Amino acid sequence: MDNQNKSSVLQWLMPTTVMMVVVIIMLVSFSRKADKEAEDTVSKTLIAEVESYGNRFRNEIEKVDRVATAVAAILADEGAKDTSRVVRLLEIAAESAEVDEALYCDLNGQATDLSGQTVDLSGMSYYEAFSGAESPYIFAEDGDSVIVMERVSSDVAQGYLLLFYPMNRFSNMLYKSGYDSDSFLVLVDSEGTIMGLSGVTNDPYVKDGNLLTAIDQVDKTAVKALRSRMNNGSRGPINVTNGKEKEVLIFVPLGTNRWDLVLSVSEEFMERQMHFLRRNTSNMVLSLVVVIAIFFCTVVVVNVVGKFRNNAKKKELEDKADTDLLTGLNNKLATERKIKDYMAHHPDTQSMLFILDVDNFKKVNDTMGHAFGDEVLRSLGKQIGGIFRASDIVGRVGGDEFMVFLKGIATEETILKEAAKVETFFKNFQAGEYVKYKATASIGVAIYPQEGADFETLYKAADQGLYKAKKRGKNQLAFYRERTQDEAAADADVKPVEAAENADDR
Repeated sequence: MDNQNKSSVLQWLMPTTVMMVVVIIMLVSFSRKADKEAEDTVSKTLIAEVESYGNRFRNEIEKVDRVATAVAAILADEGAKDTSRVVRLLEIAAESAEVDEALYCDLNGQATDLSGQTVDLSGMSYYEAFSGAESPYIFAEDGDSVIVMERVSSDVAQGYLLLFYPMNRFSNMLYKSGYDSDSFLVLVDSEGTIMGLSGVTNDPYVKDGNLLTAIDQVDKTAVKALRSRMNNGSRGPINVTNGKEKEVLIFVPLGTNRWDLVLSVSEEFMERQMHFLRRNTSNMVLSLVVVIAIFFCTVVVVNVVGKFRNNAKKKELEDKADTDLLTGLNNKLATERKIKDYMAHHPDTQSMLFILDVDNFKKVNDTMGHAFGDEVLRSLGKQIGGIFRASDIVGRVGGDEFMVFLKGIATEETILKEAAKVETFFKNFQAGEYVKYKATASIGVAIYPQEGADFETLYKAADQGLYKAKKRGKNQLAFYRERTQDEAAADADVKPVEAAENADDR
C-alpha cells in the first residue's frame, strides 16, 4: 500500500510540479515583457511630447522667418536710404512676427533699430556669423535671443534684416505640464550650450549653462551616449546617475542648426508612468498567481487528506490484522511484535510480563457449551484490558491464555502492587449475562530485563512462574523468582543430608 501511495503521489506531483514551473516561467517572462513594453511606451510618449515642444518652437521661429523673408524682399525693392521707411518696415516686421527687436544692418555692421537710431553690431559675437551662416537662425548668447536673419541683396540695398526672437518665451514651454516639479526642458547647440531653459532652473545639470559639461562631471558613460546621439541625429532616453539620484534625459533633434531638445524627468516619474501602464497586466499576473496558489493549496490539501485517509485506512487494516476477533485485544503475533519492539528501544527499562491461563476452561466448554466459553473469554478480554494503562500491551495468545506486558515498572513496590491488582481482578471476575460464572486463572510473572533480556527468555521465565502457580493448586499468581528461590532452598536442604551420609561412610 505504501508503494501504491508513493506511486500515486508521484503520478500527480511530477506533472503538477512541471506545470507550476512552466507557468511561473511564463509569468516571469510575460511580466518582463510587459515591463519592457511599458518602458518603451513611456519612452515613446515622452519622445512624442518633446517633439511636440520642438514643433511648437520651430513653428514660432519659422513664422518669424516668413515675416523676415517678406520684409527683406520689400527692402530689396525699395532700398534702405530712407530711414523713416526702414523704421516703418521694421515696425511692421516686429508687430507681425511678435518680436521685441528688429534691426536692419548694412555690410559694415551699422544697424538701424526700431527708434531710428544707429547701432554698431560689428563688436557683437554673432556679427561674424552673418556672412557665412548656413541657416537663417543664429543664437545670440549675449542677448538670450534667436536671431532670424534674412539677407537683403539688390542693386539698391545690401545688408541683413534681423528679427530677435526672445528665448524667454521658451521658458513657458513646461507651464502646467504633468511632469515633476524638478523636470526641465532645454534647447542646446552641438556643444551642449543651453540656449533656452524651461522648468527648474537650479538643477546642477543646467545652472552652469552647458549640459554636456555638467553631465560629464558625474556620469561619463551618459555624456558619451549624449554626444553620440547629437552626432548621429538620433533620439531616445538616456539614464544619468549622480550618486543616489537618477534622471532620465529624453533627447530629440530639433531639425535645425544641429540644435537639440532635451527633457529631464526623474526615474520615479518614469516608474509611475510605467506602473500606470502595467496596472492591468500586474492585476492579471496577480490574479493568475492567486489562482495558481489556490490550485496548489487545493492539490496539497487533497493530497494531505488523501494521505491521512490512506494512513487511517492502513491503521484500520493493521489494527484488524493485530486484533483478536473474539476479545478485541492484541492477537498473538501483534502481542509478541509490540513487546519485542519495546524491548529493542528500552533495553534497560524495568517492566513486567504476566501470562494468564484460565483455570479449567475445557470444563467450561464441555459443560456450558462453546458459546458460553466464548462469552467468558470475551468478557475477560474486555474487563482485563480496562484495568491497565493504554500504553501497556494486553493480548490473547492462545485459546484461554492471555499475556500482559506492563511498561516502566520502576520499583519493587510497584511490582507487588501490580501483581496484587491482577490477583484481585480474578477474585471479583464474573462472566455471563444470565448465568453468572466466576472464572479463575493461574498467573506467572517475570521481570524484564533481569529475568529475560529478550522476549523468548522472558516468556519462558513467566511460563515457569505460571507452572509454579498451577502446581500450587491454580487460582493464584507466582513469580519466576519464587521458583529460583525454592530451588535454592531445596539445594540447601540436600547438602546437610549428603554431608551426614558421607560421615557414616567414613
